[in-house]
Amino acid sequence: MRMLCASTLIGEFFVIGFAGLVAMKSDDLSMTTVWTVCGVGMLLSVLLSGMVTRPGGVQLGWALQIGLVLSGFVVPMMFVLGVCFAGLWWASVHYGRKIDEVKARWAAQGEAQPGA
Repeated sequence: MRMLCASTLIGEFFVIGFAGLVAMKSDDLSMTTVWTVCGVGMLLSVLLSGMVTRPGGVQLGWALQIGLVLSGFVVPMMFVLGVCFAGLWWASVHYGRKIDEVKARWAAQGEAQPGA
């Protein structure tokens, strides 16, 4: 699960950065505001990629997904990208757990058959 979720979060790091570049063109927002919000989001995505398997890591990832979707109110294309990444996040968590279960079964079978 960790690898899939971390890959999704690192992809979000870049998307948040590019969204910041688009948001900079808005006359309603100052550059300081845009890069403070984007910087926090980018930092959070990198930090979460390292703590996905810790307690609360997946829930914090969901919070980041909600923030990414809500950023569509500033950069409308982020509604689409936010939903896409929320779907990727769900798939990473769901299928990552299944992969972890299969790996655990294989490891248990390997321990049960020491000569194999």
